[in-house]
Amino acid sequence: MTRTTPVQLTGILTALITPFTDDGSSIDAARLKAHIDRQFDAGIHGLVPGGSTGEFTTLTTEERKQLVELTVKYTAGRGPIIAGVGSTKSSEAIELAVHAAQAGADAVMVVPPFYDPVNYEQLQELLSEIHQASKLPILYYNIPAASGLTLSPEQIAGLSNVGVKWFKDTSGNAPDFTELVFHYGNQIKAMNGWDTLTFYGIAAGNEAVIWGAANFIPELAVELWNALAVKNDLRRGREIWASIWPITKFLESQSYSAAVKTGVELRGLKTGGLRKPFALLKEEHRVELHKLLLNAQVKIN
Repeated sequence: MTRTTPVQLTGILTALITPFTDDGSSIDAARLKAHIDRQFDAGIHGLVPGGSTGEFTTLTTEERKQLVELTVKYTAGRGPIIAGVGSTKSSEAIELAVHAAQAGADAVMVVPPFYDPVNYEQLQELLSEIHQASKLPILYYNIPAASGLTLSPEQIAGLSNVGVKWFKDTSGNAPDFTELVFHYGNQIKAMNGWDTLTFYGIAAGNEAVIWGAANFIPELAVELWNALAVKNDLRRGREIWASIWPITKFLESQSYSAAVKTGVELRGLKTGGLRKPFALLKEEHRVELHKLLLNAQVKIN
């Protein structure tokens, strides 16, 4: 499947969870479909499968391909799909990117190789090879804590020369993020990916944000977007953010994927938990998240 017009990424893009069967042995297609339907019913604008929130490091190469295929199928044109294809090996990242293009994804998200960090020249070469092989635009996943690679704003902007159109910022570095938004915005488009900075990212003019919490508070996420980005209603945006903020702060104090999947379960959808050795939140933290959702007037099933 080949896109004939450039994709535009706007709005709330959910960093999608990967639902498993109860024994964790495989992706649960029915649960994934139910989750995706709920996302779009709530007004979410697009999906990002196969990222950190989607536990990509616990998936086999074939499962990562299956996840993209199912996400494209169940989305059924309701929004853009940005497929996570990051890997410690260039060959696998390229293979996944080519497959994503064939499956109908609109773009690919690339996290740098982790454990052993690459240098800037190696990163440029990798991104160029992915772009040339897949012909898809790239969203660079800036997450220094995981990749071990810290780039300057100028270096991130320079990635636009090798097929990178956007970057997801999960650095938590607000000054550098601000520099990229306001000084390099003509070269590369910024998307916030750090939960507690979501309000700032939207208010600063991000055309889209990538948000794991939207898996279980999609309604609030869309309300915040509409207030700040669509209606320019700062007062209403502050009110909504006041209810979301404690939730985002909680997520960043826990194992993120575990907290997000626990939130999805609290909203009434089974996730199959996380793949071992990881697990859903312990009961005391589950109760805490439950209270935060009730305080935000989120419906618990």
